[in-house]
Amino acid sequence: MEDIYIVNGEIYRGHQFRRGNLEIRGGKLRCMAAEETVPAGARVLDAAGLKVVPGFIDIHTHGATGIDVNCASANDLEKTGCFFAKNGTTSWLASVLTDTKEQTEWCIRQYHLYRRGERRGAELLGIHLEGPFLASAYKGAMPEELLREGDISLAEHYQKLAEGGIRYMTVSPEVPGVLEMIPLLEGIGIVAAMGHSGADYATAMRAVRQGVRAVTHTGNAMRLLHQHEPAVLGAALESDAYCEVICDGRHLHPGTVRLIIKTKGTDRVIAVTDSIMAAGLPDGKYHLGVNEVIVEAGDAKLASDGVRAGSTLTQKLALKNLLSWTGLPLEDILPMLTENPANLLGISDRKGFIADGKDADLVLLDDDQEIAAVMVAGICVSDCNVPGMEYRRA
Repeated sequence: MEDIYIVNGEIYRGHQFRRGNLEIRGGKLRCMAAEETVPAGARVLDAAGLKVVPGFIDIHTHGATGIDVNCASANDLEKTGCFFAKNGTTSWLASVLTDTKEQTEWCIRQYHLYRRGERRGAELLGIHLEGPFLASAYKGAMPEELLREGDISLAEHYQKLAEGGIRYMTVSPEVPGVLEMIPLLEGIGIVAAMGHSGADYATAMRAVRQGVRAVTHTGNAMRLLHQHEPAVLGAALESDAYCEVICDGRHLHPGTVRLIIKTKGTDRVIAVTDSIMAAGLPDGKYHLGVNEVIVEAGDAKLASDGVRAGSTLTQKLALKNLLSWTGLPLEDILPMLTENPANLLGISDRKGFIADGKDADLVLLDDDQEIAAVMVAGICVSDCNVPGMEYRRA
C-alpha cells in the first residue's frame, strides 16, 4: 500500500482543530511535526478548507439499503458497510435482533465469512446481540415468544461460536437470572448494556454496580422517570453508564437530547442510528428480523401495532441534528460518534482518535459538515465531492 499524505487540513486532536499534516502508512496514522516536509513524489491529498476527523463508530444498527442483519449474508454485510462508509461510519457492530438459536448461529457464521473476505467498506467490528434476555413488557420489536430468562451458558455458546466476536449485549436487569449474568458477560469479553427494560431504580442501579456499562436507545423501550420512582431511565441519567441516543427527531425530542447531554456530559453519550434495512431507501414495506415494518415519511413502525421499529437514520445526519439541536461546536459533538463508542468497546487503542499508530479511519468535512471524503484504513471509500480536492504528487 502506497504511503499517503493529507496536508493543509484542520486536524481534530485533543478536542481542538489545528492545521496540520498526516502521514498514512500501512493503514496507520502518524501526525507530522510542523517542520516536516512531504517527501518529493509522494501521493498527497490536499485537505485545505476541510476538517479531518476520526471515522464514526455505530454500535447499534440492524442494517440499511435493503439488507437486514438478521438475514444478511457475508456479502450483504459488506454491502451494508459500504453504505455506512459513504455516510461517515467507518466501524460498526451488527445488531442481531432477538431470534431463534439457529438463526442467531447462522448470523454468527456469516460474520466469520465476512471477516475472511475482501472488505472495502466500514469495518464490521463484531456483533451486538439485542436480546434474548429481555423483558416482554418492553419488548418493542422483539418477538415475545423468543425472549428468555438469563442464561450465561447460552451467551458463552454464542461467544465461543463467534470466537470472541460478540462485543456488546443488551439485557433487561429485572429478568430472572440477568443480574447474575452481567459480571460473567464481562469475563467473556462482552460489554453489557441495559435496555428494553421496566426495571425499578434499585434494580437498574444494582445492574450498573454489577457491570452494566451502557444504556440501549435511552428513553425508548424502557420505563421512564417519575419523581417518586426514577426507574431505569433515572438510573441511566444518574450513573456513569454511557447512554445511546437516536438523534432522528422521532425517538427523542431535541429537548430530551439536550437534557441527556447536559446531565451526562458529552463524554458519556453515544450517537447511534438503530437503523434498519430501510435506511437509504424510500418509504415502503420492509422487515426487521421476523417483523413486517412500514416506513412512512422516513418513520419506521411495526405493521402489527404501530410501535416504532428502528430508524432510517445515518450518523452523518445524526451529527447535523446534534449540531442544530444543541448549539454546541463540532469539537464537543464529535466524541459522541467517535471516541465514546471506542472507549466503551475497549478499542481506543486503534479507533476513535487521530493519533500516532491509530487506524487511518478518517472523515473529511467541509464548513457545512458535508462529507468530502471517507477513509477506512487509509483507503478512500467515498467519492471526493469537493471541487479541486484530489490526489496529487508532491
